[in-house]
Amino acid sequence: MPSDFISNEEIIQMARRRLEQGVWDYLVGGAESETTMRRNRLAFDRLAFRPRVLRNISSIDPSTTFLGQKLRIPVVLAPVGSLQVFDPEGGIAATKAAAEFGISHVLSSVTEPSLEGVMGSVDHPKMFQLYVHGDWGWIEDIVGRVVEAGYKSLCVTVDVQYYSRRERVMVERYVQPTRRVPRDPKYAASLTWELMDKIRELAGLPFMIKGIATVEDALLAVEHKVDVIWVSNHGGRQLDHGLGSMDVLPEIVEAVGDKADIIVDGGVQRGSDVLKAIALGAKAVAIGKLQAWGLSANGTAGVVSMLEILEDEIVSAMGLLGITSMDQMTHDYVCRTDAVVTDPHEMSSWVNMPESRIP
Repeated sequence: MPSDFISNEEIIQMARRRLEQGVWDYLVGGAESETTMRRNRLAFDRLAFRPRVLRNISSIDPSTTFLGQKLRIPVVLAPVGSLQVFDPEGGIAATKAAAEFGISHVLSSVTEPSLEGVMGSVDHPKMFQLYVHGDWGWIEDIVGRVVEAGYKSLCVTVDVQYYSRRERVMVERYVQPTRRVPRDPKYAASLTWELMDKIRELAGLPFMIKGIATVEDALLAVEHKVDVIWVSNHGGRQLDHGLGSMDVLPEIVEAVGDKADIIVDGGVQRGSDVLKAIALGAKAVAIGKLQAWGLSANGTAGVVSMLEILEDEIVSAMGLLGITSMDQMTHDYVCRTDAVVTDPHEMSSWVNMPESRIP
């Protein structure tokens, strides 16, 4: 495999060549008409930069701190189910990449290998994401394992009360591994704030809720002592016809203030996207598709290459904006404008590579 990728465009091209159609569709597709997924991208495209000049930008530090851990760039690897379809090592490959580069990995509860196997693969802080697929006894067991293994925080995903119609994979008749094991849908459908309280108290770890898309729910999360509000619409893979994550981020940040940290995902494809999210008040962003593309292209090394390219884009943009640290990246550096790409898709950040041209 090549180790000299110069653009994430090349990583995606390599990933496409290596993935069968069903796996590719699982990775890049959204729900139904994919309107929410496209709005995720449009929300970034409708933000423009306001650069400042004649500042000393000879030394730039793109790092930040999230939940007590220093991140080389304000990015975490999002929880992605079935990572093993992108690389045989699955979650271990992603965790190794996070450790090598210097960020954090949020391990999905529906990827292989086991949470203990991933934790034991490399000595580096990790976070764990939970889908609730069982009763209270089941929850006690898996949360106990998470705590015992030494994960630094617990994230519960709450926007999967019903599994969506992801028609790209449905048309292809592809079923990802997480859907091949029958699960009783009543457990996800019966999640409540009261149950979140019980899980938070049981874990005794910094607690994140992933899937917040409105101010109303963000304020409820604060009331229920959530440490991190994860603004997300599941990458446009659950409820279709929603707003883009970046469209709702500013009002959530304003409502929450300093009562909780905020992380955002959905449509992050470039270093400039990371900076836009920070400018609007996010502490960090989470990346899913980029992570899986890197794994598909070249395993752990592919993810590290992807992150290095992302870092280079971030540092370049910071210098051209006239800032040297993330705490300087405020809303003063962005403004609303019209989107140039009017029909965004999963490749729209790489305008020289429409999907039809991917080998």
